[in-house]
Amino acid sequence: MPEPIRVLVADDQALLRGSFRLLIDTAPGLVAVGEAATGAEAVDAARRERPDVVLMDVRMPEMDGIEATRLICRSPETAGVRVLILTTFDLDEYVYGGLRAGASGFLLKSTPPAGLLAGIRVVAEGEGLLAPSVTRRLIEEFARGGEIRPAPVRGLDGVTEREREVLVLVARGLSNAEIAARLHLSTATVKTHVGHLLAKLAARDRAQLVIAAYESGLVSAPSHPS
Repeated sequence: MPEPIRVLVADDQALLRGSFRLLIDTAPGLVAVGEAATGAEAVDAARRERPDVVLMDVRMPEMDGIEATRLICRSPETAGVRVLILTTFDLDEYVYGGLRAGASGFLLKSTPPAGLLAGIRVVAEGEGLLAPSVTRRLIEEFARGGEIRPAPVRGLDGVTEREREVLVLVARGLSNAEIAARLHLSTATVKTHVGHLLAKLAARDRAQLVIAAYESGLVSAPSHPS
């Protein structure tokens, strides 16, 4: 049997922590390895337990979830730990900051239990949890608010022209299958290109590629695929 996915639950509300933990512990292939009521506790617990995934609330006392995510993702001790941000609003002002800090994605607290468990598994497997429709809305909202500022392309040395095409479509929220159809490639080829982009841009997952595309200036305005 494969090892269970180890999950740390970080939320300042004891009732929610208990509910999440019960849900995780009763799900096949998952196990809760600890709880944290503050961002500082989450960082300490991540270092101590080395979970596969931290289910991280944004608003917590002492240290918020964004700073805790940054410390967890940038520390060599916890480099392999992935963070899944929980938020109340799908366009929460903290979501972009969470992704920049190194989070692998985000889910709404209103997500059904089955969706939450599926999200944990997706993140544990190394994928970014940003549904295409959510990616588009998120990027558009921050672009309108001036949070994303186009800049001259930088940091893309070594990225081929085809990889840039793939990166643009990733940033616009297309799935691998949609990118394959758009560029007349196989899904396997697109997956290979995405893998090369992750390595070349030192991105943890697909969510980080979205941020890299905007911050490099490669994508400078929200756009819907036709």
